[in-house]
Amino acid sequence: MNMENSIENNSSGFNFNIQSLLKHTDLAFALGIILIMVILIMPVPSILMDLFFSMSITLSVLILMTSLFIVKPLEFSTFPTVLLISTIIRLALNVASTRLILSNGHNGAAAAGQVIEAFGEFAMGGNFIIGIIVFAILVIVNFVVITKGSGRIAEVSARFSLDAMPGKQMAIDADLSAGLIDESTAKSRRKELENESNFFGSMDGAAKFVRGDAIAGLLITFINIIGGILIGCLQHGMDITNAVQSYTLLTVGDGLVTQIPALLVSLAAGLLVSKGGVEGKTDKALFGQLSAYPAALGMSSFLSASLALLPGIPLFPFLAISVLSGLGSWFTKKKHASVIEETERKSQESSQKSLKEAQTKSSEQIIKPPPVETIRIELGLGLLPLVHQDQGVNLTDQIKILRQTLASELGIILPAIRLQDNMQIGSQEYIIRIKEMEAGKGQLRLNHILVLDPQGQPITLGGEQTIEPSFGLKAMWVPEKSRREAEVKGYTLVDTSTVLTTHLSEIVKDNIIELLSYSDTQSILDNMSDVYKKLLNDIIPGQITIGGIQRVLQNLIGERVSIRDMPTILEAIAEICMFSRNLTNITEHVRQRLSRQITFSNLNDSNELVIFTLSSQWEQNFIEYVVGDMDNRQLAFPPSMVQDFVSKIKQSYDRAILIGENPVLVTSQSARPLVRSILERARPNTIIMSQTEVHQKAKIRSLGSIS
Repeated sequence: MNMENSIENNSSGFNFNIQSLLKHTDLAFALGIILIMVILIMPVPSILMDLFFSMSITLSVLILMTSLFIVKPLEFSTFPTVLLISTIIRLALNVASTRLILSNGHNGAAAAGQVIEAFGEFAMGGNFIIGIIVFAILVIVNFVVITKGSGRIAEVSARFSLDAMPGKQMAIDADLSAGLIDESTAKSRRKELENESNFFGSMDGAAKFVRGDAIAGLLITFINIIGGILIGCLQHGMDITNAVQSYTLLTVGDGLVTQIPALLVSLAAGLLVSKGGVEGKTDKALFGQLSAYPAALGMSSFLSASLALLPGIPLFPFLAISVLSGLGSWFTKKKHASVIEETERKSQESSQKSLKEAQTKSSEQIIKPPPVETIRIELGLGLLPLVHQDQGVNLTDQIKILRQTLASELGIILPAIRLQDNMQIGSQEYIIRIKEMEAGKGQLRLNHILVLDPQGQPITLGGEQTIEPSFGLKAMWVPEKSRREAEVKGYTLVDTSTVLTTHLSEIVKDNIIELLSYSDTQSILDNMSDVYKKLLNDIIPGQITIGGIQRVLQNLIGERVSIRDMPTILEAIAEICMFSRNLTNITEHVRQRLSRQITFSNLNDSNELVIFTLSSQWEQNFIEYVVGDMDNRQLAFPPSMVQDFVSKIKQSYDRAILIGENPVLVTSQSARPLVRSILERARPNTIIMSQTEVHQKAKIRSLGSIS
């Protein structure tokens, strides 16, 4: 009974230790590294070598299968570390097996374990020359073909990934400004982009381990054969034939046991780095792309049948392959035809539905003059499917997201945006109107994507040259089927509806002052909590009118400052109106009260406020060339000085953009509105802050001064 209890206690203790070890994977990892060091230094029995070699082969197969089944390379981001560890394991086993072969090789084929013996006898087939040739072929395939190719792919992928980062960041910013994603999603995408760049950089270095492993295996094999023959003949008295036969069998077996896992890991590395331009799992992408062109399968079938008819060529193998290829071509062609027919049918139904809705609206009797529509988008007939597209986010949903984004960022709720077909314009054209007046227009291409080169270089794809409507960049419309090729080349890709919503977003921000009406201001004040009613009654109309508040709010949102914090804005107005009723002075004081909001909304991804400052000479100029009293100041720069100032600003910001920064221009409190009056036409998107608006807890990084 006591013995049973003792056994149970020991068993439970063993289970506890195993469970503890599984919970502390860092400890297990450290013990594994220590075990590798032990294998390098101390002799290892042949039975343990069989176990270690089996584990090495199984680990290599696991790495290869994981590389096959992942969807994105980043799903196996630990591959460089795994590659290094597997390489060290194989080298340690090589050292241990070399010690066994040279020490016990004279005792027979089982001297270094059954795994090495089995691989050696299987590869040699009783002839050591055959074994050497087979081993040499495996080394050549691994060293010359796979490792060299995967190393080159890793090098190019790392370079392209780094070069494409600015363009991809622009695409993320475009989606964010269009309202397609929120700030948290944008940050996660930027983090994923950074991880991708780091991964391919690590793979570029890890490829050198694979290549070095192949070279080391070849040298170790050569040392084993020469050293084994010398030891067998000189120390153990073996004749040259037996020594060559015995040590060659063991060495070739050892080489195969290490080179086969090395070959599998090299293949896994090649598959992983070549997945950069492949969407989805490798097997689905491979079969999907090979069967995408029925004509190619048909030509392959014809060629196989032709080879089968040549004299001396075996008929059955080529004829069977020809029949299978022909059947594959027929089935894929039939499938593609049905898909195209279904797509065209849905497109026609959607267009007819849009036309019927337009005809129904136009047939309504006009009783009174229609009100002026604040924002309207007119679409050519060819663009109507954008409103009802089945795949992705349609235009209506994107506009809804844009309105929500602007309400969250700036605190202004846009009026309803009307979509209307216009048969008077081109079928692929659109017009954006603000209060009935044309504010922007452009052309779109359905079933195409807009491609931009982040470096500003010519685009080397087959497509239609165009100009991106939001920022005036050179771009190209390419068919949707060219998406993968464009991604591989590192271009920035924008889908059709996003081009329109991005253009709409920029136009709205440029004209947002016109969109905040008197009634909108009244509505904002009415919706404030009852807690602030006393404050409203104190300042309206005694200190400022609703129209004055409207002007202050317009000044704020005109410089992309959010007006969501209305209590702070009203408190600041109440403070300054006791001393000044000038709207510019009121706006500047409100900006000071909003310093935390303004500062932290302009931080970069590293939570830094990147700035330019004005030199003392320019600050002095903005003091000397001011005319008028405190409430009616105006700047009287000569035209040449204005041109020089704008030129210096543009040059400095162009250099900052090249390093991926969008700095804030920081000036003195008195100069800020004057600087804004110059730049609001020349460079309206420049963010200008006074020194009093920079929050005291902000981390500041200066890029220099405008001299």
